Amino acid sequence: MFDDKKILITGGTGSLGIALTKKLVETNVQQIRIFSRNESKQISMKEEVDDKRLRFLIGDVRDKPRLTRAMEDIDIVIHSAALKHVPIIEYNPFEAIKTNVIGSQNVIDCCIDENVETAICVSTDKSVSPLNTYGATKLLMEKLFTSANNFINPNNKTEFSAVRYGNVLGSSNSVIPKFIKQIDEGKKITITDSSMTRFNITMDQAVNFIIDCVQNAKPSEVYIPKMEAYSVSSIVKAFENLYPNTKVQTIGPRTGEKFHEVLISQEESRYAWDIGNKYMISTDSVTDEEIKNSYNGKITKLQDHKEYSSENVEKIPVDEIQKQIQKFQQETDINIQK
Repeated sequence: MFDDKKILITGGTGSLGIALTKKLVETNVQQIRIFSRNESKQISMKEEVDDKRLRFLIGDVRDKPRLTRAMEDIDIVIHSAALKHVPIIEYNPFEAIKTNVIGSQNVIDCCIDENVETAICVSTDKSVSPLNTYGATKLLMEKLFTSANNFINPNNKTEFSAVRYGNVLGSSNSVIPKFIKQIDEGKKITITDSSMTRFNITMDQAVNFIIDCVQNAKPSEVYIPKMEAYSVSSIVKAFENLYPNTKVQTIGPRTGEKFHEVLISQEESRYAWDIGNKYMISTDSVTDEEIKNSYNGKITKLQDHKEYSSENVEKIPVDEIQKQIQKFQQETDINIQK
């Protein structure tokens, strides 16, 4: 799939972009273009991932002419650029629309104009029945990508699809680095509510999931991995086990924050399918028979029509969370004194 291909990753200097790049340089890919607007992160990433096939391009998905130039001769686009911080987006909704919605439309237009083979966008559980502006913009991004196949002319080959998953425990915006920093500074760890639950996926799992979807995606489909979840109380317990002096402060839910996250809503479940290691949401423009044929019958439609929620899936044991905390510390050379 990746042999001699040219790949563009928007938002490529983020945690996911770096992890994807490290995985892709292990293949016979011809070139990887990292498209982002942060020059400092590009310098750091170039030092961290030293490979002659990498190209670092300063740019913003809001800037369509620059995006067009970056996409010349590209075969595969992985669109992960976004404004993602929920409270900041609640205060700056117009900026989130410019990046997450209009920027995504620019990506689609450029993919069509440059005849890209495959384009896949990276979404979030917050896009399902969104409570906050971030989730609403990511839902629109998904809709743009899954609908883009309707506008392809016969001379264009681009296939658009989407992936959707939950929190990456240990990523730059997750609770693990936040709590480690607070403990390292001698502060209390701040939690919103101990009864909250969140889906969880490791960075390695997220990268492998995206790569699998790039290789096997079909137009207009949304893919969701089968995931475990964690409770905030389990995260706290894991830190208390590792660092007995840990003190906790409950600050209450943030603006736009849900108690439990959902990856497939009850309404979406009517179009959801089990395809082994993941779920798929199809569009209503394709019949069940056509979908079954496209998967050679190796697919089962969900029957219970229940939402796929972090509240009702298997929870990650505390000892496993402890291992992830320790793994993150080893990878970042952080050594907290107990």
